[in-house]
Amino acid sequence: MSPEASRAEQIEFARRIALKLLDVRSRSEAELRDRLAARGVPGDVSEELIERFREVGLLDDAVFADALTQTRLQVDRHGLTRIRAELRRRGVDEDVVAEALSQVGQEEEMEAARAFAQRRVRALAGLEPQTARRRLVGALGRRGFKGSVVSLVADEVLGEMDPDTRDMPL
Repeated sequence: MSPEASRAEQIEFARRIALKLLDVRSRSEAELRDRLAARGVPGDVSEELIERFREVGLLDDAVFADALTQTRLQVDRHGLTRIRAELRRRGVDEDVVAEALSQVGQEEEMEAARAFAQRRVRALAGLEPQTARRRLVGALGRRGFKGSVVSLVADEVLGEMDPDTRDMPL
């Protein structure tokens, strides 16, 4: 964006960029701010545009965090630890992140872990029980599930696969 462009031209330029970005997918305020800066939009113009988008409801970090949390939990089968890290990486305020994650119940997280583990356990069927358990526990951990959830789900899913693995330690 050229420095001699009028304020109205700068805002219109930024508005077009922002609308295209938001048309592709939801974004946090920080993500939009970063993308506008990368396209040469001055900071004061970005802030004015972001404030206007907030006022008309096109940009809301709380709604964004809630939607991303539900998608990652129900569709991608990620745990709360991994979702928290993603929201932080996207620049969402910690209070907003905490509120979005507080909406998720223990049973919802357990169900996501269970669904992931049940898909994963098929690939582990031919392995030694200890190896299968270690790999499943590792996969669930990398997905961002808490240790207590990992342990319960691994016991449950591997117990269904082979009753001999039910009492194996982590």
